[in-house]
Amino acid sequence: MVFSIKRRQQDIKALKEETLDVLIIGGGITGAGTALQAAASSLKTGLVEMQDFAEGTSSRSTKLVHGGLRYLKNFDVEVVADTVQERAVVQGIAPHIPKADPMILPVYDEPGSTFSMFSLKVAMDLYDRLANVTGTKYENYTLSKDEVLEREPQLKSEGLQGAGVYLDYRNNDARLVIENIKRAAEDGGHMVSRTKVVGILHDENDKVCGATVEDLLTGETYDIKARIVLNTTGPWSDTIRQMDAKSDAAPQMRPTKGVHLVVDREKLQVPQPTYFDTGKNDGRMVFVIPREEKTYFGTTDTDYKGDFSHPKVEQEDVDYLLEVVNNRYPSAGITINDIESSWAGLRPLISTNGGSDYNGGNSQPITDESFDNVISTIEKYQQGEVDRITVEDALKDIQTSNSESEANPSAISRGSALDIDEDGLITIAGGKITDYRKMALGAMRTVVEILKNDFNKTYELIDSSKYPVSGGDINAQEVEEETEKLSQMGVEKGLSQSEALYLANLYGSNAPKVFALLDEVEQIEGLTLADSLSLHYAMEEEMALTPNDFLIRRTNHMLFMRDTLDGIIEPVIAEMARYYDWTDEAKANYTKQLETAIAESDLKELKGE
Repeated sequence: MVFSIKRRQQDIKALKEETLDVLIIGGGITGAGTALQAAASSLKTGLVEMQDFAEGTSSRSTKLVHGGLRYLKNFDVEVVADTVQERAVVQGIAPHIPKADPMILPVYDEPGSTFSMFSLKVAMDLYDRLANVTGTKYENYTLSKDEVLEREPQLKSEGLQGAGVYLDYRNNDARLVIENIKRAAEDGGHMVSRTKVVGILHDENDKVCGATVEDLLTGETYDIKARIVLNTTGPWSDTIRQMDAKSDAAPQMRPTKGVHLVVDREKLQVPQPTYFDTGKNDGRMVFVIPREEKTYFGTTDTDYKGDFSHPKVEQEDVDYLLEVVNNRYPSAGITINDIESSWAGLRPLISTNGGSDYNGGNSQPITDESFDNVISTIEKYQQGEVDRITVEDALKDIQTSNSESEANPSAISRGSALDIDEDGLITIAGGKITDYRKMALGAMRTVVEILKNDFNKTYELIDSSKYPVSGGDINAQEVEEETEKLSQMGVEKGLSQSEALYLANLYGSNAPKVFALLDEVEQIEGLTLADSLSLHYAMEEEMALTPNDFLIRRTNHMLFMRDTLDGIIEPVIAEMARYYDWTDEAKANYTKQLETAIAESDLKELKGE
């Protein structure tokens, strides 16, 4: 399959001429996952994204596929069960992307602590059973205070009680999106980035029948006809619904901004992902995660009312995270000048979901009194002082406290919602990356039902829990072994071991296609052989249309390889300009876009540079 600018032209022609079964607006993870299921199920599928795929929100997460351990403090068993089970599904269909990376959770004796050592162990044991890892190498365990400090000597010792270690997964969010997009395109879907919806079309019965879009590369405006239009635009969901003149849907989104900061690993040394209370008694927790040769930490969670396309890291975000991290790692002494890169993203939270969980159930926080009663009862049960019925009664008597307040954006639900407006526009919003396939499945069941009832068109959905994304055709139970085998193919073609392994990890079962480019692509002056191959593959097979697409979302170069970024900017731009035959003006514009993105990532304005 070729997923290049030539394919884009063919897809635009098809979008103009065909009547689609479903037009998906939004190329983040939810739209991408829905497009994969639709195209694989033989629906005539189109997707338009006004930016690059994943650019809006789905490349700006904490880059984990995690299971929500902290929700077990509220005994949200159903939420956590759904999440860890779905995480296992995602790992099965995209085994080259989520990678097991056990998390350490230090416990401090301080006001507002999420866990005590006892409650953490109870939660982790239940978590393991839900995740089906009891008795495996990923089973949880606890560490004493001394063992924690031996593992993380920079960690604050005062008040430290110990820690728990449990299974979690690192993620490459933007890669997960593009691999879904590529599979949908391979199955016949018309996936077009940099195409903005400017109007919703209606038929003679005032029912939605497509959209008017603008090609942001050429300025051309055209109509796309579709039997069903699905809005998967995340924070922009209300914007699309309000664009629909035949609908008066009330706004439902309350986006919050999350910020992450990156420093050199030598500055903040953590051997594995670490997750802890902020120490500010504000109900929040923060991640500190090693990646490549860097360490990143976040996230903030603040209401956001600015430009959705351009959330920025602000001084108060930096101050908050530095205060939290320097409190937990006192010897690190991190300042703003130590920050090498950063990113800010929006969470598409739904304000009207009240206390609902990721998948629609009730998950309001329980009161401290109820929580203490449950823990005390469990402790007595383990000591043989009370029977099981007493524990069950304590769980039944849990009282919730409504903290879903205007003042607490962190408490707003991460739940998803699927709405059908009066004129037929379908919107799916909210949720989180871990649940993307499940959200897409819910949307597709609705789409298929409407196609059958209203258009007499019958489709049978594929089993998306077993349908791999592009690059995912490897054994999920033997990822390390298969990745090693793939890398050896690269070594045999002339790559170094480290380069071949890097590419095999990045592209999974597509790695042989990347290695095959060695037969036709010469090493680009100023780039490594691996980067030369990666760049050409991104342009020919992954619709990377700008330097930002390649350096931020097809790879993580800007975020986690900042040391070598400056040296490759010029050769990357020069090769893309040659490949795409850019005018001098276009080349200057793309160069300026990249310089702006780097300056923002580097926090140059905040640093006074």
